[in-house]
Amino acid sequence: MGTGVFTLNDLIGQIKAIRSNADIKLIERAFAVADAAHKGQKRMSGEPYIQHPLNTAMILVEMHAPDSVVAAALLHDVPEDTNVTLDEIEEKFGKDIASMINGISKVGKIKYRGVERYIENLRKMFVAMANDIRVIIIKFADRLHNLQTLDSLPQKKAYRIALESLEIYAPIAGRLGMNEIKGRLEDAAFKYVLPKEYEWTLDLSTRATTNKQPYIQKIVEQIREELFKDGIQYIDIHGRYKHLYSLYRKLLKYGRDVTKIYDFTAIRCILPTTADCYAALGIIHSRWTPLKGRIKDYISQPKPNGYQSLHTTVFYDRGSIVEFQLRTPEMHESAEFGIAAHWSYDEVKGKQFVADRFKHMLDAEKEIEWISQLAVLQNTIKDKKEFLDSLEELKLDVFRDRIFVYTPKGDVIDLPEDSTPIDFAYHIHTDIGNTCSAAKVNGMIHPLDQALKSGDIVEIILDKSRKGPNPDWLRFAKTRHAKSKIRQYARAGLANWIKGVIPHAMRKKTKNK
Repeated sequence: MGTGVFTLNDLIGQIKAIRSNADIKLIERAFAVADAAHKGQKRMSGEPYIQHPLNTAMILVEMHAPDSVVAAALLHDVPEDTNVTLDEIEEKFGKDIASMINGISKVGKIKYRGVERYIENLRKMFVAMANDIRVIIIKFADRLHNLQTLDSLPQKKAYRIALESLEIYAPIAGRLGMNEIKGRLEDAAFKYVLPKEYEWTLDLSTRATTNKQPYIQKIVEQIREELFKDGIQYIDIHGRYKHLYSLYRKLLKYGRDVTKIYDFTAIRCILPTTADCYAALGIIHSRWTPLKGRIKDYISQPKPNGYQSLHTTVFYDRGSIVEFQLRTPEMHESAEFGIAAHWSYDEVKGKQFVADRFKHMLDAEKEIEWISQLAVLQNTIKDKKEFLDSLEELKLDVFRDRIFVYTPKGDVIDLPEDSTPIDFAYHIHTDIGNTCSAAKVNGMIHPLDQALKSGDIVEIILDKSRKGPNPDWLRFAKTRHAKSKIRQYARAGLANWIKGVIPHAMRKKTKNK
């Protein structure tokens, strides 16, 4: 659903379509307070201000957000922009809703008044995320609607908001497994950050989609027939096209050649059970020839952010290539909305909120460790240059594409793209990094400076007599953690050297006297 002019009835209709037991009275009360508080206020586009909280709430309803979160979305700008106080909201709606709104208010509206204000906003955002993950999910919906209405802002301001969305908000959504929201944030921002590249990608995508549409529909019909013949039920089968910004980034990797992008289109099959997914995979492979190395089982080995699905790419008629994605309804909802597909209906916050909803998929403490890492920045780094330098390193760690590799015991290790065995070693333990002498990847000796790929099995070979890391590793280490440990050891070594040299020099000087 895109941006639009909505009414309270539209919102209630959407909520009722998702759940029959919704607390409609809570939504009506929240809307009434927001509508009265924002009365007479206009957005830069000229439309009534109430349209912004309504659109924000509609986006959250798409994510099946609970009623308390939808109510918080309707009220999220009230304390900041009107005479109604947070205390009044707490009195009318309770502590939980007031707490979410307070978190959003603390993040605040980004006002670009130099580096100091920008840093302060980022710090607030990281802390709010660490305290209550629901705050950042509401903020995603708020930001998405703002991006969809950037045309009414001055070009320079629109560019800055879009760039921040592309570099900070969208990657965080990706880390939380919210692929659909990530794609929508990226596409909305792409248009303003790289307008020419956006138009080029849009034109290419439109032409490719038009050409592929007839045979996509044909494949959908064929797979339905094949499943029916084998008595396998399905819930939905449809074609899916790649988001524009994701397509653009992949095009850059392949010399702008769209024929080399196998997942430009995909056939998505939603099936009742995991067993049905594997059975359907067998039927697809008996009908079409799979591409070697393109079968990915993310059901038995989920991605670190919880993503589960079976992927296979096959040769279709006349050499064309098609990707299939097979998943259950639960997996599909998690793939689209990530952590937001596991809303807590209890008044739980922060790590407990994540842990309760994600415990069946992954180690929640590890999953949100990077959120705490971001929050720590605001407490430990006061100097603005050091903060920005650290933020740039954290962008590489947290905000870039991820790979996941395995220990020989089968544990999944989540690393930023282009990480090396050195990054892997330090991720396991500082002592493993410090005493690393070599690495085996998939059973073969692997250079320490060569990037790992998703699915690699990595074994670190240790030299117990080794005294510490090689300073040259800083040239190819990618993660902030690995770099900081190598630097830390180098600084300690220098300090020890100075301790030894200076007394020796002093003794020599005294002796000469």
